[in-house]
Amino acid sequence: MAPSFHNHTNPQDMWYVLIGIPGMEDLHIWISVSICSMYTVAVIGNTFLIFLIMTESSLHEPMYLFLSMLALADVLLSTATAPKMLAIFWFHSTDISFGSCVSQMFFIHFIFVAESAILLAMAFDRYVAICYPLRYTTILTSSFVGKIGIAAVVRSFIICFPFIFLVYRLTYCGRNIISHSYCEHMGIARLACDNINVNIIYGLTVALLSTGLDVVFIIMSYATILLTVFQIPSWAARYKALNTCGSHICVIFMFYAPAFFSFFAHRFGGKTIPHHIHILVANFYVVVPPMLNPIIYGVKTKQIQDRAILRFSAISTCC
Repeated sequence: MAPSFHNHTNPQDMWYVLIGIPGMEDLHIWISVSICSMYTVAVIGNTFLIFLIMTESSLHEPMYLFLSMLALADVLLSTATAPKMLAIFWFHSTDISFGSCVSQMFFIHFIFVAESAILLAMAFDRYVAICYPLRYTTILTSSFVGKIGIAAVVRSFIICFPFIFLVYRLTYCGRNIISHSYCEHMGIARLACDNINVNIIYGLTVALLSTGLDVVFIIMSYATILLTVFQIPSWAARYKALNTCGSHICVIFMFYAPAFFSFFAHRFGGKTIPHHIHILVANFYVVVPPMLNPIIYGVKTKQIQDRAILRFSAISTCC
């Protein structure tokens, strides 16, 4: 029997082809209009939210400082993905170098894990505010909030940096078509011609021990909050306490629901969920939550509403 040979390719010389949403090429233009609109709103809304929180001293409270971190993460996540997606849909700019693809992969996973940690920190903020209101200012000092932010970034970097080594260690044989609009870990790994079990195991471990644990702790926080709230005799006081959590709960649902859908569909739903549906959800996931987060907080948070109205009133007066 003649020996078989593989044409191994140096990763540094490789170029990948991102094909967008396979099976929906005819709708790329219409999808791109929606993505562009949502991306624009996300960048403007979150940038304004960051500016408002940073410039208004009355908003220099832990809840709003965490919100500014979330807004920054949203801007970075959508910017790491949407421009390339739009270039694919509008200009058929499908090529991306291996180095650029790995960089995009790292930043997407890094920002996702950091944003999950920020949502956990926001749940902890609500837990302290409702369960230990008299100790709120002594526990959540500005210094402590800053340390939480740094810890979220460091944790995310430590967790996601190995992804780079995991894709660089693989042997590639020239396959370069990625059925997606952006680069992610398993999308790159599946183009290799050797064993990727380590990549699969590490990806599952990261999902379970980082974002999975974050979800568990968030649920525990809100379970304790509910127990505390329903011990309050006054219905008005109960409503006020729960209302302060409403916007955060909406943001949590929008962040984790599509993320876990994509995660499980990618690994276990290949035969039941069409591939183009999975990719479509993944595309909208990076722009829809970033677009809606500042709107939700703007609508449901009176302090932000009041400060935003004052800003716009001042601008209209000057003009």
